[in-house]
Amino acid sequence: MFTTSWELSARQYDVAVEEDFEIPLADGNVLVGVLFRPVTDEPVPLLVGFHPYNNEFQFGPIYPVGFGLQRGWMEAGDPYFFARRGYAHGVFNVRGSGKSTGTFQFMGRTEADDAAEAIGWLAAQPWCSGNVGMFGVSYFSRLAIHVAMREPAALKAIFAPYGLTDIYRDLAYHGGILTYGFLVGWREKLDALRYESLHRPRVGEEAYRAGIAALLADDDVCAVPALRAALENPDSRHNAFLVDVLLNQLDSEFFAERRVDYRATSVPAFFGACWGIYGLQLTSAFRNWQQWQGPKKLMIGPAVYLDRPLYQLQYQSLRWFDHWLKGNDTGFMDEDPVELFMPGKGTWRTATRWPLPETQWTPFYLHQDGLLSEHELWDFETSTGFSDSPFMHGAATFLSPPLVENTDLVGPTVFDGYISTTDTEALLFVSVFAVRTDGTEEELSRGWLRASQRELDEAGSEPWLPRHLHQRRQPLTPGEVYRVQVALAPMARELKVGERIGLRIKLADDEQPMDPLRATAFGHIRRELAARLTVHHSPGQPSSLLLPVTAGNRIGTYLSGGKLEAPGPIPVAKIQRLKRDE
Repeated sequence: MFTTSWELSARQYDVAVEEDFEIPLADGNVLVGVLFRPVTDEPVPLLVGFHPYNNEFQFGPIYPVGFGLQRGWMEAGDPYFFARRGYAHGVFNVRGSGKSTGTFQFMGRTEADDAAEAIGWLAAQPWCSGNVGMFGVSYFSRLAIHVAMREPAALKAIFAPYGLTDIYRDLAYHGGILTYGFLVGWREKLDALRYESLHRPRVGEEAYRAGIAALLADDDVCAVPALRAALENPDSRHNAFLVDVLLNQLDSEFFAERRVDYRATSVPAFFGACWGIYGLQLTSAFRNWQQWQGPKKLMIGPAVYLDRPLYQLQYQSLRWFDHWLKGNDTGFMDEDPVELFMPGKGTWRTATRWPLPETQWTPFYLHQDGLLSEHELWDFETSTGFSDSPFMHGAATFLSPPLVENTDLVGPTVFDGYISTTDTEALLFVSVFAVRTDGTEEELSRGWLRASQRELDEAGSEPWLPRHLHQRRQPLTPGEVYRVQVALAPMARELKVGERIGLRIKLADDEQPMDPLRATAFGHIRRELAARLTVHHSPGQPSSLLLPVTAGNRIGTYLSGGKLEAPGPIPVAKIQRLKRDE
């Protein structure tokens, strides 16, 4: 790729492949993988990635297909692309997976320490120029972000889109609600897994067994066959880490040591995700962007993720690494740092910061008869209720009038609501969707909250982005009204004239996901009790949806839908009497 002002490293080298390449670690373990090198006598920069999956399929001669659960773990990229352009590219298993020795650390600190040590060893090899970058998506990028926190001297940049940074909130417990679906399926993708409980030695055998016994008595957890089976056989290598997650229901030290703390952010970093993966990585991408202090880029693409085996983003990443590892000024850092694909328009836009500076967060209030509108609550309004049970899952749905202006919604969204229930708990599932002119729906984003974990981190919250502590449970008193603030993942959509904005509140995610990508937002436990939830929307309890309007809707929605009134009777006698009284 080139322009009139810059060009990227040319495709000019043959490629040598070294199978079963070993990296020795100080504690006696070895990381094993494959190293691809350009055929040259000159030292070259190195790109490297670490993962727990089967290495062979990461870059095998497999024709790529769209993202799906079958191949979603093929995340390394195409090493031949980089090697032909003058980079070595290594892909290695983390300890406890593949041919690497040791026990799996389930994204713990040891993995990042291992990778940082491996980078120092690789950078010292005679074929390496001493400049190292990290590449790959999902697991690869999550680990790259953690490694960057350690600032190894040789690490000059990371290309880390689609990377998780908070396993509790973004993977295991959405809003404090156990998210088992992804974890149960993901564990089967781990290659030659060797895992021993990391929670057991921390709490001791007696507390470990007592915790399992308590979970086996939890009807909500044991209603899921895979979870019950794991608890009944916790020593199985594929069950042990799942049981560790189940035993840590709150945001404990177990999750804290797996969360990016952003204590050091000087390594240049490229972040990103796609709008469709709001159940796994989208929120992390924006969190990375907001908290990273070093040189950075952010790109959010269309809701299709990337093909597998992964090969896309290759020219963007080459431009990034040419700049930071080869000193080739491609002008990349002179361009706006934020790139966003705009669903509904099919085009890209750029920005200098996030949230977008033109954002006007606008409350759309919940009204009777399922209306969603900026209009203030009327004095006669009270509430909307629905029932939920293991046999039927109800919902409260609210729709805006048809829009009379093309309107862009881009940014974080919040459901700020008042609820009561007949239960002592409420698992809230909140979704925002667009209703097309033909009546079909397109989900835009979701948010979750276990109402007993509604306590906010006041210092870490913004009006448009509430953050919950998830450090204790406060059971609900049946019939008492509580205010809850549910953060929905950032969304982007241009709504056309005639389309509507929809809000749906449920106590279970029993719908079918739109596609495998959005399936990451499903698979949560449910209450095994019958209950009735009431959503209050009166002047004193003004439940609302805070929407990020970035263009359009200048006048606001029309309760009439923009349709002019038809001729009808006029109370002439009443009007005339009032005039006479004056």
